[in-house]
Amino acid sequence: MNEKENGEIRRHTRRDRSNMTAIYGCYVNAQKTILSQFRLSTGTMSENEGDRYFTFMKKILSGGVGRNLIDIGFSTQQVMEGEEHKLLMALRDCKLADEELLAQFYGKIIETVQSDDNYLILIGCDAYDVPFKNRNDDDDADRAEETYRYLLCGICPVKDSKPALAYDSEEKVFHDGAIRQQLAPPTVGFLFPSFDDRTTNIYHAQLYTRDTGDNHEELVKALFNTDPVMAAKDQKQAFEALLERSLDDECSLEVVQAVQTELTQLMAMHKESKVADPLLISKDQVEAVLTANGVSEEKISKFSVDFDDTFGFEAELHPKNVVDQKHFQVKTPDVTINVAPESSHLVQTKIIEGMKYILIAADENVEVNGVNVNITEERELAQV
Repeated sequence: MNEKENGEIRRHTRRDRSNMTAIYGCYVNAQKTILSQFRLSTGTMSENEGDRYFTFMKKILSGGVGRNLIDIGFSTQQVMEGEEHKLLMALRDCKLADEELLAQFYGKIIETVQSDDNYLILIGCDAYDVPFKNRNDDDDADRAEETYRYLLCGICPVKDSKPALAYDSEEKVFHDGAIRQQLAPPTVGFLFPSFDDRTTNIYHAQLYTRDTGDNHEELVKALFNTDPVMAAKDQKQAFEALLERSLDDECSLEVVQAVQTELTQLMAMHKESKVADPLLISKDQVEAVLTANGVSEEKISKFSVDFDDTFGFEAELHPKNVVDQKHFQVKTPDVTINVAPESSHLVQTKIIEGMKYILIAADENVEVNGVNVNITEERELAQV
């Protein structure tokens, strides 16, 4: 699913638009004991309560594609015979009404989730009449292409509120208030099936993770029987280590700058073009940058092999997961230099009389602890 498709389903997931007639919950403690199970009719909820529940459900569709929203694929064999896929399809088809299936589903999550806090499993089944798009990409409300039926599930931590003095309206004073258990937004969840090309795709699901450093491997295996992709934060660290290891003594400031600049520019162009599909980069694109910046064929060959070993054969990566498009940092044990990515060309490295230096062009205003200072030719000569 791309950002546009996520946005379309997210806009539908509102109490005044949704066809989700009930929200089901399973409240579990840290010892994996079920404390309660419930079914809440969305039609009888108060306006505030309904808005809060749907806010949590919408959260499962929020964040960046490839970072917070991760594609989960099923093989053809899984779709035909897999128990996990069969359970999800059965839950969707019965609209969560089958208590035995729901208990089986809750059990898979409870067996997998390790938590120091109590948590609530929230799940609902919705149906979206997908509007027909005319030639101008406008909705035709009188025509529907299909009804997209899907499950939305989130796992929400339950936190104890902090003790506080609360106002007693009868006594008109403040007393020590009781600690209350409050529901927090989901930390992980999923949408099934995917809404790809504005149609139902039972070969894919979409995982939501609030923490881009956690891909919830055990939960993904339990619910989907597949290995998740590497977490976004781990992809960045792995890519950085890959450059350093593969290029070795040819991993220069200029080469790293070139990779950063190329990927940042690609992201900017992709954003300006307003293409709905997410931007992905291949190994070949990075190799082209390395070649253009003088990296030897030997090092590029090693990069190619190491790339496949790290990310998988013919893997494509979201560039926002492997470079920081908002920061460029040069760091030594004693000094850290932060530069805007578009100005990274101002930083150079040179060897002067056998000593290695980081040089920064400083033709404009220079401040030291907030004080404007002058750089004179005489001072430079004195220091040399």
